Amino acid sequence: MAIKDEDILEITLPKLTVMEKTYLPQIIKGLMITFTNMFRSKITLQYPEQRREDIVVEEGGMRGKNYRGVHRLNRDEAGREVCVACFMCATACPANCIEIVGEAAPWDDREKRPSVFEIDELKCIYCGMCEYACPVDAIELTPIYNMIGMDRESMIFDKEKLLSIYDETKEVKPRKNPKIVGYSCDVKGEAVAHRDVIEDNERVL
Repeated sequence: MAIKDEDILEITLPKLTVMEKTYLPQIIKGLMITFTNMFRSKITLQYPEQRREDIVVEEGGMRGKNYRGVHRLNRDEAGREVCVACFMCATACPANCIEIVGEAAPWDDREKRPSVFEIDELKCIYCGMCEYACPVDAIELTPIYNMIGMDRESMIFDKEKLLSIYDETKEVKPRKNPKIVGYSCDVKGEAVAHRDVIEDNERVL
């Protein structure tokens, strides 16, 4: 199909003045910004001697409840993994970095549990969708930000690794929902009450 003459838009570039052709105004403007920032107080942290969790939020510190770091699998009061292998987190994950293999649970309060639960921390985009999708608050993102690995295999966290992270961080970021039996909607009133208590008494990192 031919293009009509009235659909053609001719664009004429504006002519630069003599001063603009030298680019001096732009250079001077850039130097002014540079010199202005040279004399401001520095906000760079000398990591690892200084850490964000040791500094108040107003001075550039980290607020734990807003930070999405390394994952963990929560345990219940009996020390069992809370996960019921419903695959909701793997389904909601936009990076497709969660792999779950379910098996029959040996307990009466649930039908399944994960025999394999792996998260590829290198593929993860830390969006928190898995955390929001989980109906029993089994998976959670912690304030840990300094994870390291020497190869790709070491950055694929299995169930034991994720449970060990919970053991290390269970006092740092409390669970939002105290119940594991049934879905969140079954204990909505209790979950909301517990959330309010946590937010009132939350530890500021």
